[in-house]
Parts: sequence; C-alpha cells; structure tokens
Amino acid sequence: MKIKVGLGSCGIAAGGRKVLEALQTEAKLNNINVQIEPTGCIGMCFYEPIVDVIADGETYSYGFVNEEIAKRIIDEHIQEGKPVEENIIYSTKKPAGYTEKQYKIALQNCGIINPEKIEEYIDNGGYKAITKALKNMSREEVIEEIKQSGLRGRGGAGFPTWFKWNAALQSKGNKKYMVCNADEGDPGAFMDRSVLEGDPHRLIEGMLIGGYAIGADEGIIYCRAEYPLAIERLEKAMVQAEEKNYLGKNILGTDFNFTLRIKKGAGAFVCGEETALIESLEGKRGMPRLKPPFPAQSGYWKEPTNINNVETLANVPWIIANGADKFAAVGSGRSKGTKVFALSGKIKNGGLVEIPMGMTLREVIFDIGGGIKGDKKFKAVQMGGPSGGCIPAELLDTPVTYENINATGAIMGSGGMVVMDETTCMVDIAKFFLDFTCKESCGKCIYCRIGTKRMLEILERITKGQGKLEDLDELEELAKSIKDASLCGLGQTAPNPVLTGLKYFRDEYEAHIIDKKCPAKKCTELLTYSIDKDKCIGCGLCARNCPTGAISGDKKQAHKIDQDLCIKCGNCATSCRFNAVNVE
Repeated sequence: MKIKVGLGSCGIAAGGRKVLEALQTEAKLNNINVQIEPTGCIGMCFYEPIVDVIADGETYSYGFVNEEIAKRIIDEHIQEGKPVEENIIYSTKKPAGYTEKQYKIALQNCGIINPEKIEEYIDNGGYKAITKALKNMSREEVIEEIKQSGLRGRGGAGFPTWFKWNAALQSKGNKKYMVCNADEGDPGAFMDRSVLEGDPHRLIEGMLIGGYAIGADEGIIYCRAEYPLAIERLEKAMVQAEEKNYLGKNILGTDFNFTLRIKKGAGAFVCGEETALIESLEGKRGMPRLKPPFPAQSGYWKEPTNINNVETLANVPWIIANGADKFAAVGSGRSKGTKVFALSGKIKNGGLVEIPMGMTLREVIFDIGGGIKGDKKFKAVQMGGPSGGCIPAELLDTPVTYENINATGAIMGSGGMVVMDETTCMVDIAKFFLDFTCKESCGKCIYCRIGTKRMLEILERITKGQGKLEDLDELEELAKSIKDASLCGLGQTAPNPVLTGLKYFRDEYEAHIIDKKCPAKKCTELLTYSIDKDKCIGCGLCARNCPTGAISGDKKQAHKIDQDLCIKCGNCATSCRFNAVNVE
C-alpha cells in the first residue's frame, strides 16, 4: 500500500507539504504501516493538492485535498477500505477525461514516481536506453535512430534534433559539450520545470545519450535560478546517478566518461537563444553571436557544442528504448511524436498536457482543457509566448503541428498556450507581450532595441484613445524592419503578437482609434462608468467603495458619478449587487 502526494511547485503552493505532514501524522497516530512519499506534478494543477492512494492494484486520485481530507483518507480509505468518494477525481476504474486524449512520453513518469529515488526511475525502465546505446549501438547508430524517429527540437523552431547532433559529431575539437537549455522564460510556460521537478533522471539519461552520440564528455544544464526545487532535485539525482555509475568515468563498464553540472541563470529571456546562452555560460552578458559559425562548430569556449531544451532531451530515452518507429507512428506529417503544453489563462483546467501532434486546438482547449472559465466566449489562444501570435476562434480546428501553427502567424514555441476569452483586449495583450520583449531585448541590434520601443509607444497611445489610423501602417512597417534587421530569434519574432492581432483583430484596433472605445472593456482610459437610474436602489455601497468620492446621492435614491472625479478604478461596478453600474 502506498500514498503519493503531488509536490511539484504547484502542489506545494496549494498546500501539499501540509497535506503530506497530515497524512504522516495520522498514519503514525493510528500505527498504520503505509508508505507516504512525494511525487511530481501529474499535470492537473487545477486539482492541487493531489493525493494518490495505491492499494491492491487500484489507484485512487484525490483532488483539492486539505489536512482534514488527508485525515479522512487515512481513517476511512486506508483503515476501513471506504474511499472518500466526494474528493475522488479519477481512479483505475474511472479514468479522468482530462487524461484520456493525452499520450505521455516526456511526462511519462511525472506524478508517477518519487523524483528523489533513482530506484523508482530504474523500476520504470530508467537508464535502459543509455545501457542499450553504450553496449549495443555506435554513435552513428544512435543519431540514425533519432533521425528515423523524426524528433524535432521542442524549444521553439522545431529544428531536426539528429541534424544538430550529427553536425557536432562531425566537428573536430579538443573537447565537446552537451548543453541543456532549461532557461524556460515564456510567460505562462512551465513544461520544462515540471520534468526537472518530477523526473530529473529522465533529463540526465537524455543528456547521457546525447553526449555519447556527439562524443562529448561533459554536460551542462543551464537552469534559471528561479527554479529552486528543480535544481534541488536535479542535484540529488546527479549524486544518485554517479553512485550507480551512470555518471562519471567508465560508465557501465565502458570507455564512455561523462560529467554533469548545473549553471544557474539569472532569468534573461534572451538566453533562451543558444548563442546568448553560451555567452552567459562563459561569464559574459547574454547577447547573441553572429552565425555561422554555429555552436556545433564553435560553441562553448569555441569548442563543438550541442544545445537542446529539456523536453527534447526527455523524449530521447523513450525513443532509444522503444524504437524510432514507435515514436514516428505518433503525430502527423513532419511533426512526429507528442508535444507538451502549459494551458493557462481563461481556461477551466489549467495545467500541463501532452498530446499527439496533429490534435486540433479545439480538442486541446475544450476536450482536455474543459473550455473557458465561466463558460464565456472563446476569443483567441496565444501560442509561442512573446515570440508567438494570437490564433482566433475561426482557426480553432487548426491541427497542432509545426507547419500548421506557423501558417497562422504564431509559432509552436516551447509550448505555452494562453487562452483568452471575450473580456481580453487584443491591443492590450499585444502591448503586454511587446513590453516584455522590449524589456528583455539585450540591446545589441538597433531595430530590436529601439524599434520594439517605438511599437510599444504606439500601442500605448492606441489604448489611451490617442491613436491614429496611420499608426496601424507604421506598426506593420516597423514590424517588418525589426524582423529583417534583428540578429536573433527574440527580435525576429517580437512583432508576432502585433502582426497576428492586426491580421485577425484589426477591427478591434480600429475601434480604439475611431470610436475611442475598447470592445473588451479592458483599456481603462477608454471606459466610462455611469449608474442606471432604473436599477439603482440607493444603497450607497458603490459610494463607500469609491476612493475619490466621485459618487453621490441620497439614501434610497439613484446615485450618480462625477466624471471629472472618476479615476475608472471599477470598484463601483464590482461592488454593486444590482448590476446598476454601466461600463461603456
């Protein structure tokens, strides 16, 4: 009998550690011999804290567990054999709809094993792939297997993984490096963090296989310092792997040597670009280098270097263990395998999903994600983070493949999906992402440094009702110039949120300029608050919540708002119980 408590960052934030302590305390008080241990995030962040009870071949998953429910799980389920039905989210006999359409490869062990025990990883097939590669495959055969699988980089551009590996293998150098980009920086993205926290040995094994394939004897994980739990579990996993001779010298009795270390990054978005990451690794400011030469020829300390992100490497052990054909059988067209997405924004089931490539956006958002919060109207989904674009409702049946997503004007990116409803202003959201990229620009390229600032200023004017129709032409002209004149992917993709906004939601931009109105009622300076005399009963609640005293009126008489004093904070609308405040 075993109990697992979800202690990824989301589970801990929701109170998972208190739940774990409550389970341990109650089991001790009742002298119950039950194994209680942590696991990572299984993806259903919206149900956290989650507790799994595994007994007699059955698994029961409980959601929204607090200390009281934890005690009931011990008292009723463990002792009396009576599951606490009202908190069960799914069981072996009753699968959850959230998981039915998913296909887990990269997240296969997340939420299943104890990430701090190498034995559980090994029991679930861990390190079989590196054993197979070292004892039965040449370097070229490993790369050929990755080639046949069709694995493409999961960090953004979707570049063929085998090609980068082969280029590094063919390059001559005194030393070669295998680098993992774990600098996940997109707002709303937490896919890599989940793998690092929930299955750190999976990444280590992927790096071992990649290191062997390219002829590297040293690996570096570049992880942002804002991921303390991920770093802690990685460090434990590295120690355990070395003790079992999966890291170090003469691994598994072969002549393959491989060491691994972690470099903590400061969280610069531009360091997601591989040459900027290399600069940071070398102790310099993170700024992109000119290419060529590419990192495979001249990377870290001018030696051949291969860089992949966490999710890419997490797929590698599965491919080597199960065969390229099995991986290639999943997916669609040139987009093979699965893709992990972080669902966030105005969606009911926010969390992590891993889907076969080719599934439509509609299936992801509505069948797996449960649809829009409050059953409001779906408006758009932002894919690719600040480098991506907004895909409108009319394109909801777009298959999730690199080619189809690129055709919309967005990009796959690392896997963020920010869902927006009818209350989202597309001008405001473009301003938000452009503000982000503007601040994160390293400043090396003039068009990226200054052009994004000029675009941001135009968007700010539009959201204040000070825009002109000519601004839209200027935005498009600036966007094209920034794309053409920027050195790295940050500048080349920074205009995407604006360009897709103008492509699909131009009428919303024009409403801000021509009508001086925000259709989504989001842009504060374009809003007018007034009180409906027929609905107002004169309770005075709105007046008491107004910070500037802009609302006046006698008791039980209709109130009014002084527009000169109104700062448009919205307190009156949120506090009114009779829907008497109009927002236009």
